[in-house]
Amino acid sequence: MATAQQLLGLIRSHARGDEERFHALTLQLAASEDRKGHKKLAGELRNLAEETLAKSQATIGLRTPPTKRPTPIVAPRGELAGLMSAAYPKTRLSHMILDAGTAGQLKRVVEEHRRRWQLQEHGLHPRHRLLLIGPPGSGKTMTASALAGELGLPLFTVLLHGVITRFMGESAAKLRLVFDAIADTRGVYLFDELDALAAQRGNENDVGEARRLLNSFLQFLDEDHGESLIVATTNHQGLLDKAIFRRFHLLLEYRLPDRALIADTVRARLANFDLKGLDWTVVSEAGEGLSTAEIMRAAEDAAREAVLDGHTTPDTQQVVTALHNRKSALRFL
Repeated sequence: MATAQQLLGLIRSHARGDEERFHALTLQLAASEDRKGHKKLAGELRNLAEETLAKSQATIGLRTPPTKRPTPIVAPRGELAGLMSAAYPKTRLSHMILDAGTAGQLKRVVEEHRRRWQLQEHGLHPRHRLLLIGPPGSGKTMTASALAGELGLPLFTVLLHGVITRFMGESAAKLRLVFDAIADTRGVYLFDELDALAAQRGNENDVGEARRLLNSFLQFLDEDHGESLIVATTNHQGLLDKAIFRRFHLLLEYRLPDRALIADTVRARLANFDLKGLDWTVVSEAGEGLSTAEIMRAAEDAAREAVLDGHTTPDTQQVVTALHNRKSALRFL
């Protein structure tokens, strides 16, 4: 049978005259019933979805899929204001320095969401739960911004410090509000540093509440059948419960850049400078072990020094020194 969230979604889409969403939700429900072995019911639901789509297209004289409705500018209000922040990024995947494999996977996810109606016609849906794993500064959080920018959706960052409390049942109730918003307002929802939720299991005073919250989170993920994109990140995958990994459609591992990506990162950040004189072999070797974010900061440091010294571009030694300084600073962290 349909979940409460699926029924609410159908009723809301019908009340708002959103035929595209009504069609998509009906197909999702049909696919769900098909997996349960309810073949007859699934077939009736698919027929209903196609009839609804055909009537909608005939009414407005279309022979192509419904056009994408603009996402309204929204901001969390009331209690949600303390649980989420909203932004409207202009970042694109092309702005990021990623290895070819990761970039290809993310482009495919974007394509799935842009053409989700084609998947829905076959009882399929885009992958919409992503878990990004890797060290700080490797681009995980920026990926969520880039996905939102690519899809023209708002980015909602879930404030885990606002969700997690020490009072029994309160954290789960707040998390319920977040997932209600995920079902109601299409967007990219970022659970940054998700290990903070799992790390609570190690707190002797709050183990029981932490486990209840984790169980609620797993349950809400299972009930999620909407069109929003959920992106979670972690720096410490070993802290996460193994059950979490099974709830995500795509796991992406972010690594520290290799020598080729180190050079690409410096070139990208110093694109306004003439870098023909740089010894890229020496620069790439000096940058090994640093994250993409730290390499970009080092490139900025070298450029500032060059400009203030009256030069038109940083030289190899200035870039190498800046990279080594970044490594030295990280020893205190």
